[in-house]
Amino acid sequence: MGRRLPLFLDVRDRRVVVVGAGAVGARRSARLRAAGAYVVVVATEIREAVDAHEVHERPFAPADLDGAWLALACTDVADVNAAVAAAAHERRIWCVRADDADASDAWLPAAVNVDGIDVAVTAGGDPRRATTIRDRIARALRDGSLRARRTRPSEGRVVLVGGGPGDPGLLTLRGYRELLAADVVVVDRLAPTALLDELDDDVEVVDVGKDPRGEAASQDAINALVVERARAGKVVVRLKGGDPFVLGRGTEEVAACLAAGVPVDVVPGVTSATAAATLAGVPLTERGTAQEFTVVSGHVPPGDPRSTVDWQRLGAGDATLVLMMAVANLGPIAAALLAAGRPAATPAAIVENASLVSQRVVYSTLAALAQDAERERIVPPAVVIVGAVATPRTGAAGARS
Repeated sequence: MGRRLPLFLDVRDRRVVVVGAGAVGARRSARLRAAGAYVVVVATEIREAVDAHEVHERPFAPADLDGAWLALACTDVADVNAAVAAAAHERRIWCVRADDADASDAWLPAAVNVDGIDVAVTAGGDPRRATTIRDRIARALRDGSLRARRTRPSEGRVVLVGGGPGDPGLLTLRGYRELLAADVVVVDRLAPTALLDELDDDVEVVDVGKDPRGEAASQDAINALVVERARAGKVVVRLKGGDPFVLGRGTEEVAACLAAGVPVDVVPGVTSATAAATLAGVPLTERGTAQEFTVVSGHVPPGDPRSTVDWQRLGAGDATLVLMMAVANLGPIAAALLAAGRPAATPAAIVENASLVSQRVVYSTLAALAQDAERERIVPPAVVIVGAVATPRTGAAGARS
């Protein structure tokens, strides 16, 4: 067993003959077809649907292996499998015997591909053991407990990763894997920055701030940075708070990459627009109370020529409103909603630092919203919820006034 040579084969457009069309033969035919092989199946009885270029329902003949590069003996008759192996040996073709690993001169491992990494495991002819080990390695690669950063130069690319509302535990599994594979991480203030401590020492971390009350890199500068690093052959993760496409200017960064010819991908994130309410125990929709909600940017006040929000329509309706980036403009926003017809007693809730240990929830009404936020010294990041659902719930996680 120790003298076996692990080897990966490129079988694209190569003729591979599978003898047997039971469950094993069908499974291996599909695997070979997926790898690009020209698959020929020979079987006295086609018992399973097989994915093959040619299917011959007849007994195996040694001439079936003429011109083949690889043979697989997958019948449940040992003498037939032995005949396939003997014919392959005569033609100097590798043969995999499904019934007897010790009698084979080639073996198909338990295999899986995880983000471009091929994992193949053999275990001395014990397929169940090999599968168990393969699955454990695959899980470790997927959850990041087994690190697998690229170490040789390749084509650079950019991945926009939505980091969620702040708690590292709310980053998606895909986002975490992309983060661990990065050469460069360009990070926002509201991203789950605690995860940066888990990166390898040679990973470049660039903090671009994006603090609404302080210094931050311009969007043009951020776009230029990620493009420049990717063109240098780096894997660049743009780690953003929330979801990149929910008030996150992610489309601008994608457009910059595409314009520069840089491959770019986007990993969705848990947006605080919904997460803050859930973490505070406030349902954005509730049977008999609210059947819709609207997410609104409040960083531009009502009446400002730059605003594209129809505050009149929002005030006249009864949908739950989720106000993002609105702390500085709560007074004008509340006034606009009241003027449009929202009752003064409409419940409201402010969720500050959603998902973090410093999370707190302040309950108010639409009429008193701005004053209560000032009294409680609410600061960003905070999500404001306006509507009948925004009331304290007994036992709600994180909810306190």
